[in-house]
Amino acid sequence: MRPTRNAGRLAPVLLVLTACDAAVPASYKPAEEQIAEAVLAAPESLRDDAAVLGYSRGGALATLREGSPAGGLICLADDPRSPIFHVACYDRSLEPYMSRGRELAAEGADRGESIRIRQEEARQGKLAMPSHPAALYNLSAPEPPSEPGMPPAGASRLHVVYVPGATAEELGLPAAPAGDVPWLMYSGEPNAHVMILR
Repeated sequence: MRPTRNAGRLAPVLLVLTACDAAVPASYKPAEEQIAEAVLAAPESLRDDAAVLGYSRGGALATLREGSPAGGLICLADDPRSPIFHVACYDRSLEPYMSRGRELAAEGADRGESIRIRQEEARQGKLAMPSHPAALYNLSAPEPPSEPGMPPAGASRLHVVYVPGATAEELGLPAAPAGDVPWLMYSGEPNAHVMILR
């Protein structure tokens, strides 16, 4: 599942973690290259300190860079199994929500089910959500960058700010897409977030 302009698909890609380190996939990229690409989703000033999750030679999701203690972001590298290039970076306070989404995807939950389950778990206090606004940055393109660390051609960005529990009325935002203006998805829900297309 890859984040796109459809906010329901904003959870990062999940692969089941395995101890296997089998044959190297044809599309496997070295950790340094994955890191250089993953941080492209983030504002330039936040890239150096970000932690990065990527893919091992066996295809498992793994920590490629711990990041600085001062770093507020976790970045997710492009899934080598997908034909579409996509990287994302999100505030560390969103990790419980994102991690739970990866777990549910591994269990076979579809996008809608994953969102419903996480909303309910958050309402019940079983899933921690940020107590403050928290950003998510997405970068997508038809093809990967032509060289590491450079933005890919035809890239599009989607910026999201999670505001758990907020309503469209109190924020003065529409609760549905309205052209190119920011809008609030899941108004009043634990995973309410402002969609900002670029």
